[in-house]
Amino acid sequence: MFWRGVWGYLPANIVQGVVGFLSIILFTRLLSPADFGRYALAFSVLTLAHVAVFTWLEAAMARFWASGRPGRDLAGHFASLYRAATWLSVAFIPLVGLVLWLWPADPLLKFALAAGLAGCPVRCFVKLAQERYRAAGEVSKAANLDMSVAVGGLLVGVAFALGGAGGAAPLLGLALAPLAALPFILPGELKQSRGGVFERDRVRGYAVYGYPIAASLALTVVLSSTDRFLLAAFMDEAAVGAYHASYSIANRTLDVLFLWLGSAGQPALVMALERGGLDRLKGAAREQLSTFLLIGLPAAAGVALVARPLAEVLIGEELRTAAASVTPWIALSALLFGLTAYYFGQAFTLGKKTKRLLVAMAIPAGLNVVLNLVLVPYFGLLGAAWATAASFAVGMLATMWIGRRVIALPVPWESLIRCGVATAVMALVVSRLPAIGGLPELMLDASMGGLVYAAAALTINAAGVRDVAMRLVAERRSRRAAA
Repeated sequence: MFWRGVWGYLPANIVQGVVGFLSIILFTRLLSPADFGRYALAFSVLTLAHVAVFTWLEAAMARFWASGRPGRDLAGHFASLYRAATWLSVAFIPLVGLVLWLWPADPLLKFALAAGLAGCPVRCFVKLAQERYRAAGEVSKAANLDMSVAVGGLLVGVAFALGGAGGAAPLLGLALAPLAALPFILPGELKQSRGGVFERDRVRGYAVYGYPIAASLALTVVLSSTDRFLLAAFMDEAAVGAYHASYSIANRTLDVLFLWLGSAGQPALVMALERGGLDRLKGAAREQLSTFLLIGLPAAAGVALVARPLAEVLIGEELRTAAASVTPWIALSALLFGLTAYYFGQAFTLGKKTKRLLVAMAIPAGLNVVLNLVLVPYFGLLGAAWATAASFAVGMLATMWIGRRVIALPVPWESLIRCGVATAVMALVVSRLPAIGGLPELMLDASMGGLVYAAAALTINAAGVRDVAMRLVAERRSRRAAA
């Protein structure tokens, strides 16, 4: 199931990566630095609001679909989740409107916040459908939905930016694209609830399971957004824009990779545990982390190595210099977060001990606030980047240590060492290439780095990649011989 999902979700994650980079290229040029900073602040707020209110429903859909029994049990599962989502939406929209009306803030920032927050309920309904597709192994449906919403959101956002919507433009795209997709997916999902009724005890159990996940994700948002608010307080919105542009480059690159693998990996781990027990789970987990390391380590190192030419290509001239200086640290933070969220943190959801995940994430979230308060006033953007990297490192260690008391997910040390050696060889070669600037340097570094890493990984058989390659070649030859 893992590899079927890996290949099935590949097109969607390529599209996500392209859309992410196009968003940086376009919005850092179409928006002023201050407007881009307002967008960054509003995006952090809407992410926190969505996580706090709706994410527990999405987590319950992802975790409990596989254990549901066909018939009234699964119908009750759907009826309970969608009824709860409807009630939360009915309460959320007027409350947000009242708060924004009473809040004496910059009108442009309030407009951006309103655009982003208004889309939270719609995104929840789309996300519920997508999590059901993933849990059921309906890879093409989940991937197509992901691609259509991503592309639609970019197109709508660019249109509003050209129309002068300022910092609200990207957020309007994020709200309206899922709204356009909803009529095509919601009727089919609601059919799943026929014959089911809203079950208060079931929803209570889902909340007990899902709210600690939501709270831990909220702490993750605090980890990744505290720096923006403190930069706005100690510096200005333009500094926030530069930091967010850099964060988007590095984090988007790594997050797309980990989301790609995690989209396939999380349902596969649940299925392995539910239908094969701990032994099958550990075998699947070892394979997944080896794959994460094989792809994630060189990706993070690559982003750090090409920070300057990447910024020259992707980021508007007013923001690129400051953004390039912090990109390597954000790349490290993204790698640490990916390993935490998409692998080590799975121990809590698999073991249904999600309250411990909240404890694990509270440690780095608190540390991040303290470090930002200490470092940002003296070191500005670099201080924020250092604080984020240090906090995510502590978060990964805390998650590993606490998670082992729930389910001890294995660490394939041999794969880690071999992938690390191959990455070091790649970094040494790329660091010696000439600095010719812009797109030519980016293409040279990326192509040479990819070739060197592939050669090194195959030579030392990092994460068993040579064994996999030889097996695929043998299978292809056998098919040709049979034909």
